Amino acid sequence: MTEKHKAIWIWMGDRAADPSKVPDFSVLDNVPQMHATKRDRITIKANYELIVDNLLDLSHTSYLHEGILGNADTVESEIAVEQDGDDVVVSRHAGNAAAPGLFAALWPTRPPKVDKFTCMRWMPPSNLRLVTGICAPGAASESGTGYHAIHMLTPESDKTTHYFFTAVRFNVQTADDKLNAEIQEKISTTRRFAFEEQDAPVIEAQQRIIEDAQTAVDPLILAIDVGPVRYKRILQKLIDGERA
Repeated sequence: MTEKHKAIWIWMGDRAADPSKVPDFSVLDNVPQMHATKRDRITIKANYELIVDNLLDLSHTSYLHEGILGNADTVESEIAVEQDGDDVVVSRHAGNAAAPGLFAALWPTRPPKVDKFTCMRWMPPSNLRLVTGICAPGAASESGTGYHAIHMLTPESDKTTHYFFTAVRFNVQTADDKLNAEIQEKISTTRRFAFEEQDAPVIEAQQRIIEDAQTAVDPLILAIDVGPVRYKRILQKLIDGERA
């Protein structure tokens, strides 16, 4: 057991624990209190892999979270997938878009149109780190503002998963303490609503379809599924190696 990045990490295997395998959530370290949301959790009645599939499909925000995390302007976006060791990184960039609701609140003096960027890193077996935000059209993403989002998935069973999450703002554009407190609460409540009321019903419906299927399901693979396909190959390799 080790404590790192505001969490306690417990290795349940028979072999000696390797502390270097703790995911890099250093964005949680030494953060101004007003810039971090509360550490929250929900339970989703589905296998953890279905949740990872959802998180790595960055296109779903424009549909499932329309008006909050995405909108019509962010539907057409460039998607890139990279592998960094055993990590899989999926990025999505939408140019010249109206700022989606949550991001508009982060930057009151933003230009009329912005670039929306999202980059999700999967770290085996079930932890993800997201950086997402908006910047001026054509500018570097680092010049804009947004937040780092932490997703920790702890399987409870083959069909249930504890989902822990929090977020940390970066390059904060608002100085007023009262406004920052309101934004802090908005990020917390909006993200919980998105996960609990929008993501979870879809993911749990997928779980039920898999359970009720009379034969093995054969999911349709689309171009946007490159990230999920890549991480599943790595995850299976690691599982096979552990079993061996």
